[in-house]
Amino acid sequence: MDKTIFHRSENFESHATALNVLLNDLAVPYQEGDTVGIKLHWGERGNKSFLPPLYAREIVRWLKGKRINPVICDTSALYSGGRRTGKDSLETAKEHGFDGDYLGCPVIMGDGVDSRDIVEIDARYGHFDVVEVASIIKKIDGFFIFSHFKGHLESGFAGAIKNLSMGFASRAQKQRIHSDAYPILKQGKCAKCGTCADVCPVGAATMAAGEYPEYDLDACIGCAQCIAMCPEVALKIFWSTSESAFQEKLVEAAAAVWKIIGDNTLIVNALIGITKDCDCMTGNNPVIAQDIGFVGGYHPVTVDRESIRLVGEDVFSGAHPGVPWERQFAYAQEIRFIENS
Repeated sequence: MDKTIFHRSENFESHATALNVLLNDLAVPYQEGDTVGIKLHWGERGNKSFLPPLYAREIVRWLKGKRINPVICDTSALYSGGRRTGKDSLETAKEHGFDGDYLGCPVIMGDGVDSRDIVEIDARYGHFDVVEVASIIKKIDGFFIFSHFKGHLESGFAGAIKNLSMGFASRAQKQRIHSDAYPILKQGKCAKCGTCADVCPVGAATMAAGEYPEYDLDACIGCAQCIAMCPEVALKIFWSTSESAFQEKLVEAAAAVWKIIGDNTLIVNALIGITKDCDCMTGNNPVIAQDIGFVGGYHPVTVDRESIRLVGEDVFSGAHPGVPWERQFAYAQEIRFIENS
């Protein structure tokens, strides 16, 4: 089914209504009694732009109405902050309102509280022969991929493809996807504030008193947290291979996950609160487009492409100039990560 379903909403009061209308228009691939994981992002500690838990609760109620057993799930993050470990991530989820009592279902880590409950799955593409992902993909009956559609520093946009790829990846796989990105300092803009050294999760950024920061690129894991958090925008990304490699790696990881879960998965993107950067970022994250509504369907590439069309290509190209986000769609076609009609 090469199809998307769109329902418009323009304010907070109408969003939940639009989501429910869309849900009831979707053809359900699950069976009564199935356990279905609602894969989402509950926001980094200090982030204000994540989708509030109200929408997840609506999805939970919809699934329960069909006698399906939902669980809310995510995986631990690569960078420092409130989601680096499973324990911290669950605490952050609760702080942000993603609480089992409110939602009406369990909230769990797909890769385990110790971030080590992972499996390897076949990829056999240009960058990866296998990808390492959360073992939950083989433990439950289906998934509901619920993504906040927004901009992203490295991928240009983030929606269903990224939620499947980076969202299911193990910490090690996240590092492999990021492995081509490194920081370059523009000294003329640097205020020597030390933020980059403070946020680096592996100590690759260091700074002596009164000096410019230095970056150990051998130790750098490419998470780009220093670039995203620099208050003076004094850092830019240097790609050790090509700017397209990150896009291709995202698509390969998503395609590998989709081979496992695609027959029993629904996709919904929320085109509301569309910000410049992802929900991993703390501090000010400006809105770059008006609220539009929700797009749902049966394949991540189809839903992301329709989301781009509705928001407008210029929005993302303007927010992150030079980022070749279009490569995701071209590469998906090349590796035949496409909807079967």
